[in-house]
Amino acid sequence: MKQFFLTLAGVFAGMMLFFVGLPVLLIVSAIGSAQPSVPGRAVLELDLRQGLTDQTPANPFAALGGAVSVMDVVEALDRAEEDSQIKGLFVRLPEGGMTPAAADELRHAFRRFRAAGKPIVAHSQGVMASGAAVSTYMLGASSGDLWMQSNATLEAVGLATEEIFLGRAFDRYGVNAQFEQREEFKNAVNAFTQSDYTPAHREATLSWMNAIYEAAVGKAAQERRRTPDQLRATLEQGPYPAERARQLGLIDHVGEMEQARDAILERAGRGSRLVDFGEYVRAHVPGGGGSIALVEGEGSIMTGYGTIDLFGSGDGIYSDDVAEQLYRAAEDDDVKAVVFRVSSPGGSPVASEQILAAVRAVRAAGKPVVVSMGAYGASGGYWIASEADEIVAQPTTLTGSIGVYSGKMALGDALARFGVDVRGLAVGGAYADAYDAGEGFDAQDRAVLAQQVDQVYADFITRVARGRDLPPERVREIARGRVWTGAQARELGLVDHLGGYHEAVARAAALANLGDAADVRVKRYERDLGPFGGLFQALGGASTSLRGLMALGAVLSDPEARAALAQIRDAQTSQGRAMVLAGRGVG
Repeated sequence: MKQFFLTLAGVFAGMMLFFVGLPVLLIVSAIGSAQPSVPGRAVLELDLRQGLTDQTPANPFAALGGAVSVMDVVEALDRAEEDSQIKGLFVRLPEGGMTPAAADELRHAFRRFRAAGKPIVAHSQGVMASGAAVSTYMLGASSGDLWMQSNATLEAVGLATEEIFLGRAFDRYGVNAQFEQREEFKNAVNAFTQSDYTPAHREATLSWMNAIYEAAVGKAAQERRRTPDQLRATLEQGPYPAERARQLGLIDHVGEMEQARDAILERAGRGSRLVDFGEYVRAHVPGGGGSIALVEGEGSIMTGYGTIDLFGSGDGIYSDDVAEQLYRAAEDDDVKAVVFRVSSPGGSPVASEQILAAVRAVRAAGKPVVVSMGAYGASGGYWIASEADEIVAQPTTLTGSIGVYSGKMALGDALARFGVDVRGLAVGGAYADAYDAGEGFDAQDRAVLAQQVDQVYADFITRVARGRDLPPERVREIARGRVWTGAQARELGLVDHLGGYHEAVARAAALANLGDAADVRVKRYERDLGPFGGLFQALGGASTSLRGLMALGAVLSDPEARAALAQIRDAQTSQGRAMVLAGRGVG
């Protein structure tokens, strides 16, 4: 009995340390590092190997790990151009590919920083042939002084993508994937219905891939003072070890990280010190007030208010949150224009419409709205942007995908093979059990589903036609669920200007007659959780996770329960996916 109480006390003490001690430690750490000092001669160190979000994560503790976003980098480098204490920038490049639009945005920020007379040194431990590796190389080239570790390899030989198609497996195991898509280029669910790229899927994918590849090679060629054809031919004959890459003029120096670091410190002058980029961001927290409001949204679009999980990023565009911020900006007398930063592959059409209604309200208040697109402005992400005064996108932003899908995966036959029977009951109308996972749609259900999808697609076309001042017939021609790059979308009239956040602020200032954008104050709008709101939300997610882990541990002490859970887990994994995909999305 004594051992039992000792164990119970230990568990209680551990929980108190986790739920009280850890949050207090994090808060104290945050307060202590909120305004770190910057030395008189500083070189900012930007480590891109951790990956980048487009915007600052909603999780209030994310910044404590040193993570920064594309928006953080752009805003901080714009300030650093005029900061006499900042003498240079040292960049650690990722080994994999970067999101092309993020690489484009950072490239422009690097070029402005260099134009202010401040040097950049970038160091690479290799560029692997994965994803958009050529975008990583392009960003490194824009530094003007690109180093590579002696035993590293440059594999920026092209652009590749890969998709796993489950159509044959689903047929074999009795999973019935049933979806309505508008139109043939709306390929979000092809992975579940096909065994290979359809002609439309292949055409659209190769189109944006070629556009992104050519853009990255062209910009890297400009930095390396070559023609695009020359650089492309050289890169595609790779991969190259570091020394060979230097001999071919693809990089500037071969050396270890410490050598590259010492080189930028020497250029910065005697007494220069490295300063972590995240510390510099936190040392210059934007103040309140401003003539332009900045409202941000990143991730899938969904209804409701967002929550913050201590163990997650909290990413997502929640319609209540974003609409509320836009309405506040509309009512704020100090705000003369709004920059709406969007990076989203899509989501719920009703959530998208709620946000678009708020965009209309800002414009009705006489305040122009300029959308700045990040990595994606696609599907629902384009819906919420469609009626802005102007849309600004990077040449490589994935844009458009004006289309809709809806459906479900019927799992009854598949689960029956494992002795699991799905049975449902329903009362009311015939459509009440249409989205049950056991059976597929009958003819009447499928007809209703098709009608709903047609209506949402028609609504999407109407909003784009109205917002972009295009005939509906023209929008239908260029829609069809097809993804374009920002450069292609500009030619089609879906985008007004090419550029990033910097250019979007300039356009908003011009539309609001605010004069020089450099003198305009920007006020960031975000959800107000109060001083402890974020902490309580984070702890709510943490406690839920912990309760689940404790319950699971108890169950798994029984060998028979372990065997039963293995079968249930597989079934629930498939069903969970069906429920997510059954959402009537425009993603």
